[in-house]
Amino acid sequence: MGRRNRNNKPLYENVTIIDIAAEGKAIAKIDDVVLFVPQGIPGDVVDVQVTKKRKKFREGRIVKFHEYSSERVDAFCEHFGVCGGCKWQSLPYDKQLFYKQKQVKDQLTRIGKVDLPEISPILGSAKTTFYRNKLEFTFSNRRWLTNEEVQSDAEITDNDSLGFHIPGLYDKIVTINKCWLQGEPSNPIRNAVHKHALENELEYFDIKVQKGLLRNLIIRTSTTGELMVIVSFFRNDKEEIDALMQMLADTFPEITSLMYVINQKGNDTIIDQEILVFKGNDHIFEDMEGIKFKIGPKSFYQTNSEQAYELYKVARDFAQISGEEVVYDLYTGTGTIANFVASSAKKVVGIEYVPEAIEDAKENSVLNKIDNTLFFAGDMKKVLNSDFIAEHGQPDVIITDPPRAGMDAPVIETILNAAPLRIVYVSCNPATQARDLDLLDAMYKVEKVQPVDMFPHTHHVENVVLLVRKT
Repeated sequence: MGRRNRNNKPLYENVTIIDIAAEGKAIAKIDDVVLFVPQGIPGDVVDVQVTKKRKKFREGRIVKFHEYSSERVDAFCEHFGVCGGCKWQSLPYDKQLFYKQKQVKDQLTRIGKVDLPEISPILGSAKTTFYRNKLEFTFSNRRWLTNEEVQSDAEITDNDSLGFHIPGLYDKIVTINKCWLQGEPSNPIRNAVHKHALENELEYFDIKVQKGLLRNLIIRTSTTGELMVIVSFFRNDKEEIDALMQMLADTFPEITSLMYVINQKGNDTIIDQEILVFKGNDHIFEDMEGIKFKIGPKSFYQTNSEQAYELYKVARDFAQISGEEVVYDLYTGTGTIANFVASSAKKVVGIEYVPEAIEDAKENSVLNKIDNTLFFAGDMKKVLNSDFIAEHGQPDVIITDPPRAGMDAPVIETILNAAPLRIVYVSCNPATQARDLDLLDAMYKVEKVQPVDMFPHTHHVENVVLLVRKT
């Protein structure tokens, strides 16, 4: 049954949630029209206020629960439903894995339209909390206010916030007291910085007018026990910066890399900024099977270290490297996969768009005395061509781990021309992976599919596919 509000958008009452869609939104159906509902669980009976109306679907938000699903569990985080992270906390972990497995199967089948083997059961994460090795928090003088604060007549004076963005609002930040994503001492460090800043009346950043001192806080940890903290400031106020950084150094002597950056750009990225060491080293190390990976403040590394090891083991197993193969690692990043499989290969050639990442990849090879890797920086569709392959050798195996957008058509065409025996496709987006599998289907068949959960309590899922050249 539906009613309409003053904006002429319907309110649907007593709606039963029936499924979960690919992007993690729950699904209901109203008169054969799909209704996407965030934070619903199959079995919930709810009232839904429509927020977006399209010809083939609707989107809405839950305004009232009539019945809770028998599958629903209590969220463990006090910020659930506000900060935008960990949206699947109300689903038991086994159900999260079920829907992620279903997502992979649905997208490979519906979008890829290729013949598939039986998909292997998803590899769950051993840790479902405190599994991330990197978090970035934002300072703002525009704190997100609770409904109670908005409805009260009290004057709001504490507008400064350190935490996460509210979904869809670039200028609103919810203050985080405890985050369950990163292990100690992440929470104490963030809370100590917030306390120091408030007590010393430091100016929190105003993104709308580009004014303030404190901008971002990045915390990186590693399985080796090392700890990196980077504070981003908007202006170079040496006295206030030194006082905050010294507080961190004194309070948290376990920080092995304490750094800061003055970022006066319109956005928060620091990849093109000079990052200064206040105390300790300019890097930390990660370890995987005795291979050390040097991680600087600008380095990319999979944010779930322990599950990344499981992911890379799958990729290596699928590659079936015996020691005589030339392996190309496309979108190599800092060369993590390339260096991880190098001991099993004759030669590994890594290609990546970001020059700084390639320098990290080379350094990681030197660090680990790996002498059979070559790394090249540049646009993949320009670097990977017939001349490049003629110079560096015909690949027997190609491992590709592209960004969420998948691979460009020219890259796929070059892969088809190179005609390796096997392709191992690692993806963080099964939808674009499925699209690419359709393009590769002319010459390759899918032999194995292995989903891997890197991000518990979210809808995101990694997927590894082995493609074998058709005879």
